[in-house]
Amino acid sequence: MTTAAEETPDRSTWGAVATMYRLTTGHRASVVVATVLTLVGSALGLAQPLVARNIVDASGQGGRPFWPLLALLAALFVTEAATGAVGRFVLERMGEGVVRGLRHGLIAHLLRLEMRQYHRHRTGDLISRVTTDTTLLRDVVSQALVDLVTGALAAAGAVVLMAWIDPLLLLLVALTVATAALVVASLLKGIRAASAHMQASVGAVAAELERALGALPMVRVHRAEDREAAHIGKRVDAAYDAGVRTAKLASVMSPAVELAVQGSFLLVLVIGGLRVDGHANSLGDLVAFLLYASYLVLPLSSVFRAVGLMQRGMGAYQRIAQALTLPAEPADTVESVESVERTAAGGCVARAAPRRVERTGKGETPALALHDVRFGYVPDRPVLNGVSFTVPHHGQVALVGRSGAGKSTIFALVARFHEPDSGTLLFDGSPAAELSRGACRARIAVVDQNTHVVHGTLRDNITYAAPGAGDAEVRRVVELAQLDGVVRRLPDGLSGVLGERGNTLSAGERQRVALARALLARPALLLLDEPTSHLDAINEAALTALMKEAAQECALLVIAHRLSTVRHADRIIVLEEGRTVASGSHEELLTTSPSYRALAAGQMLRPADVTSGADAATAAHGRPRMP
Repeated sequence: MTTAAEETPDRSTWGAVATMYRLTTGHRASVVVATVLTLVGSALGLAQPLVARNIVDASGQGGRPFWPLLALLAALFVTEAATGAVGRFVLERMGEGVVRGLRHGLIAHLLRLEMRQYHRHRTGDLISRVTTDTTLLRDVVSQALVDLVTGALAAAGAVVLMAWIDPLLLLLVALTVATAALVVASLLKGIRAASAHMQASVGAVAAELERALGALPMVRVHRAEDREAAHIGKRVDAAYDAGVRTAKLASVMSPAVELAVQGSFLLVLVIGGLRVDGHANSLGDLVAFLLYASYLVLPLSSVFRAVGLMQRGMGAYQRIAQALTLPAEPADTVESVESVERTAAGGCVARAAPRRVERTGKGETPALALHDVRFGYVPDRPVLNGVSFTVPHHGQVALVGRSGAGKSTIFALVARFHEPDSGTLLFDGSPAAELSRGACRARIAVVDQNTHVVHGTLRDNITYAAPGAGDAEVRRVVELAQLDGVVRRLPDGLSGVLGERGNTLSAGERQRVALARALLARPALLLLDEPTSHLDAINEAALTALMKEAAQECALLVIAHRLSTVRHADRIIVLEEGRTVASGSHEELLTTSPSYRALAAGQMLRPADVTSGADAATAAHGRPRMP
């Protein structure tokens, strides 16, 4: 559903009605059925006072039988209740359908937002728009919209019948109701503003709680539970204040309507009684008029309540509309995603991409190439200043440099999380701008330094990138990533649940899970961000040997600070302040690059003393091999 993002909502009551009506697109049949049923119930209710008047007049005449009229009155009452119940069910189901559509659209959109949007908006606040705000809209759509129409029609019908019975008494009722309407109109603007503030405050509570729970170990270690509770409590208090203000305004509105109706009822009772004594009307007319006056309470109350609820709902709607207008990545086409073919064995083979450049005389075009790439997260603050290098289809290329040199930014550009400000990024010789994001991402797999393990089983996490992988493939990557011990330790093995964010695993185990997930995808280009940062010496040596084997099957681009990780790379790219300042092997750079020598000296080891951990692991355990 896209209507929520199409335009700025009209702040008037009629604009709110039009907005809520647009949300029912695809559910109009349910709206019509519910409206008809509600109107039928209202008509049955309007007929009851007329029957009651005849019963009163018949009983006063003595000889007329009135039992058939009593049976008719009971039948009208039961039928009204039945039609009302069915109509309410249809409305509730329609409201749930509208919310389901909104939530589907919101979730799909939020998962595709441009990466920079997640830095500008709190995650918990975005989540609250999918949950809390849509729930409020459900109440508006399933109740307020139809209540406003049917309540107005029912009230109009009651007014017409009251005018037919006694126009003077109707004038008294109209004056008191008009007074209540003026009070309600003066409160609507305040109700909308207070409701919008309350919804925003609830979103802030969710965002702050998500932040604290995400860093719970840090909170516990620093004994900050009370401090965090107090900080989040301020948001809770703000939501409370906004809710109280909304309730205060609503509490004034409802009694105003009730007092107006009750006051009109008393006026009718007194003046109508005097008119009966003066023989201007019959007792039956007075009873019928009083019943209509009391009957008028329900439709008028539903109309005023619906108007107030719509004003509250518009605050939630505006937050949803804002989320749907946040910039998102364009949807991929099927053809572009299918331009990558995965074979059953031997790794990921990239087909000739659209408009692929011709091979050079020196061999194939590289798997990845950056030509004079420049990029900055904010204008006039460049992070990359003309980076150029290539990654061949087979082999290992390492990126090294001080923190802030731009290594992780290069990974973000390769994953198409951001687009270069200038320069060219090429996959297999094809400019990334000519490929969809899906086609580019189908070529790569990433093992991030901040490893992502989701709640679910070990198998779920390993097969996340390849849900249809068979048992043999899963066992292969479990062995390669040396997760056998984790499988044995979990009570249910591969079906064992890892917990929220993989909290049942150590940091090194989470990193190995991410590595197994990446290997199972059989990428053409494997991006490794500090792959050994959480590994002990033995596992680091085994991973180094595994990386050498993986480089025979696909391209490896590695971010690393440890010499033991980069010294076996086929080529090392040295970055400094967003520029490539040197390129070569470990030995070459020790001789030719002062920047690389400075990085090596900061390792607390003499480069000549760094031995091959991979060789030691091979001698002790045998070399893991890629099939």
